[in-house]
Amino acid sequence: MMVPTVGERSGGSVAKPTQADEERAGVRLTNLDQPLFEDAGVSKRELVDYLDAVADRLLPQLRDRPLSVIRARPGQPPFMQKNLPKYAPAWLRSVSMWAESSRREVRYALCDDRRGLLWFANQRAVEYHPTLVTVEAPDQQPYLVLDLDPPGPGGFAQAVTAAALVRQVLTDAGLDGAVKTSGAKGLHVYVPVAAPAPVDTVAAATRALAARAERLDPALATTAYLLEEREGKVFLDAGRAGGATVVAAYSPRIRPGTPVSFPVPWADLAEVTPADFTVRTAAGLLADHDPWAAALPGPQQLPRDLIEEGEAIPIGRVQAMHEGRRRAREADRPER
Repeated sequence: MMVPTVGERSGGSVAKPTQADEERAGVRLTNLDQPLFEDAGVSKRELVDYLDAVADRLLPQLRDRPLSVIRARPGQPPFMQKNLPKYAPAWLRSVSMWAESSRREVRYALCDDRRGLLWFANQRAVEYHPTLVTVEAPDQQPYLVLDLDPPGPGGFAQAVTAAALVRQVLTDAGLDGAVKTSGAKGLHVYVPVAAPAPVDTVAAATRALAARAERLDPALATTAYLLEEREGKVFLDAGRAGGATVVAAYSPRIRPGTPVSFPVPWADLAEVTPADFTVRTAAGLLADHDPWAAALPGPQQLPRDLIEEGEAIPIGRVQAMHEGRRRAREADRPER
């Protein structure tokens, strides 16, 4: 028996069938010939086809991880959706978890299979941001992640140079990692971590690695959390821990041309740009392979000295919050 599904909605009503509608895996797909978003350069159909083509490589990164998506509805600015809508089909699994960023309980979706991915695609979910932890082990983090964020859209070459710093400190610490484009302007470096790997331990090691990379070239890289303190440098974001999310490899991004986050060999970083990998080109580059799974090394034990160094480094987000409060108090102080 076919499971009833929910079509893309507008104003609370289900879209009527058109010639552009079809069905896959029991999911009715609607309005497929509409443009995906302004400057996307692709239709909704092309998004659906791409996600369907890479599902077997994307889904292992989403499975059992609370999922946030960024949707592109016609006539609206893109928005991040954390809470699963009430009209979601009953077969789509979900989990309620505390979201530190929004300070509330959130009912996250769990996208475990092709049917779930197609349902999200029909909802015009373009970007897929799973948490770093799974629902089975929310206190354990299997990956250490550094997000290399250059100062502007043309800063990818700076991010590549900063990635070389990160790779050097990893090597010096006896660690190995894999790198992918973020699909936007920067890079993500992943280091698989041997279990047990408590979230706080991995977070501390991440801060230490970022600090060591910054020390190698402080004119290029910075760990400054506040934007005004980065001075045009590449931000080594060490804050991806616990319930934090990172866009999955092969996920599209809401950017002109609809690029995707894509794995790149370390030796080839200087030869590529984020625009080389798009919804129209990425599936063909993959063929039958999964370069992200192949690039990731095996789980590694984090060195004790790295963890101890990181434990002495304040958490950037918390430090920035305290600094903001201090500045507010200064501003409120009457002049003498």
